[in-house]
Amino acid sequence: MKAEIMGIGTELLMGELTDTNSSWIASRLPALGIELQWVSIIGDDLPRLTEAFKRGMERSDIIFSTGGLGPTQDDLTREAVAAAFGETPTIQQEVVDNLERYFAARGTPMPQHNIKQANLIPSARFVPNRNGTAPGWWAERDGKIVICLPGPPGENQSMWEEQVEPQLAELVNDEVTITRNIKTMGLSEGAVDEIISEFFGVDNPYLGIYSKADGIHLRVIARARDSQSAQKMIMPVEQAIHDRLGEYIWGYDDETPEQAAGKSLLEKGLSVAVMEMCTGGALTNSITDGPDSMSYFKGGNVAYDAAALEACGVPAEVMEKHGVVSQQTANAMADTVRRNLNADLGVAVTGVPGPGEFEGKPLGLAYISVTNGEKTREMEMRLPPRRVTIKRRVPNQALIELRRLVEETG
Repeated sequence: MKAEIMGIGTELLMGELTDTNSSWIASRLPALGIELQWVSIIGDDLPRLTEAFKRGMERSDIIFSTGGLGPTQDDLTREAVAAAFGETPTIQQEVVDNLERYFAARGTPMPQHNIKQANLIPSARFVPNRNGTAPGWWAERDGKIVICLPGPPGENQSMWEEQVEPQLAELVNDEVTITRNIKTMGLSEGAVDEIISEFFGVDNPYLGIYSKADGIHLRVIARARDSQSAQKMIMPVEQAIHDRLGEYIWGYDDETPEQAAGKSLLEKGLSVAVMEMCTGGALTNSITDGPDSMSYFKGGNVAYDAAALEACGVPAEVMEKHGVVSQQTANAMADTVRRNLNADLGVAVTGVPGPGEFEGKPLGLAYISVTNGEKTREMEMRLPPRRVTIKRRVPNQALIELRRLVEETG
């Protein structure tokens, strides 16, 4: 089945928001055996939207749209689908009642503009939205399917996982595509390519290599008549990668460094505290993105000079001898915050975030330390001289090193 995705909203065209929904949906389609052929972004203009849906129905089996389902005048997705289908939408009282209950539960009356979200055409049915006021649409005409989803990713993704994907799985009987992402850190893209070079250039299973902020990712893609057969094709490639790169592998599929570290901390019943210089709280922010972070995160300190670090308890003599940006200071920071906050592990990062040199050391130099009081993992990083790169890659590497030490801890 051929598909296309339409991201709807003038704010996307203006660069005010990034269309993350399209890439997220695109990543879910191969496993369903759905071939994505087009992705487009369209502004809030009824004639252009209508034409886009008409064109999509001519060339695609399924159209996925995201956005434009709100209650305001510039939310025009429903109107455009209705025009493309040549049908007139009508208010569904049951949905109006649900919306009124939604607002009443929040102690406020429903704005009258929200009634437009209860509109439906004869060829469509609602896709309930448990996280917001905008129900989706699932419309069908002449063997073509149009699935309209809300723009907020939290609503979009839960609706997809709970309702849309299971229904699509029942419809698609063609070839199935399975993917497996294997995530590494510690080797360059060229080094990884060289180690597993013989697996590249094969059509099925296909192996791709990608450089990301959290390391080098390897994606194995296999196509077969069913999921079990595709999985069997992936297994020998995955095993070979694991045999050759095992010490550098930190995660799989959609796993993030903070999720991987948090999962290991929960399983081991351990806690962690952090002290960071050069990342401005990015490490703390990543850790607390985990939904269970209150179970293992004790707290942290953000400091940007020697005086602030000394106020947090870092020995002044260590910084005077080795400098604020040094492995020795990172080690002292990690052990200090571990003891101060009574955590099982301490994580520290220090480095040169810019705009220029610091202590005669170059922009992009950073040090990581992770300790449990008995064992310490150390790392020096030399990164491209860009602040945004430092604030992304240093926390990711620190979390990966944290997970590795947790796994080594009894």
